[in-house]
Amino acid sequence: MIPVPSQVRIWLAVGRTDMRRGMQGLALQVQETLGRDPHAGDLYVFRGRSGNLIKIIWHDGLGMSLYAKRLEKGRFLWPSPADGTVSISPAQLAYMFEGT
Repeated sequence: MIPVPSQVRIWLAVGRTDMRRGMQGLALQVQETLGRDPHAGDLYVFRGRSGNLIKIIWHDGLGMSLYAKRLEKGRFLWPSPADGTVSISPAQLAYMFEGT
């Protein structure tokens, strides 16, 4: 699990994301589509169409990190496909990381 400090806010980028995007592409999506600053210290979680891969970007104050997790079986739990963001707690992120 990612060592996330308790004060970090976690945002799910609701909807589908092109998972070919890397760190810079996802940071640009945070800026342009979500209207947020990817360097502010919040953690952003993205999921692709198939639902078995998530990518997370996080600027910890020293630099940007990109995390990825792919499930061999099952899919990640995700809100209904719409635009925008949903805020979740670190405990909810840990639960989601387990997949279904």
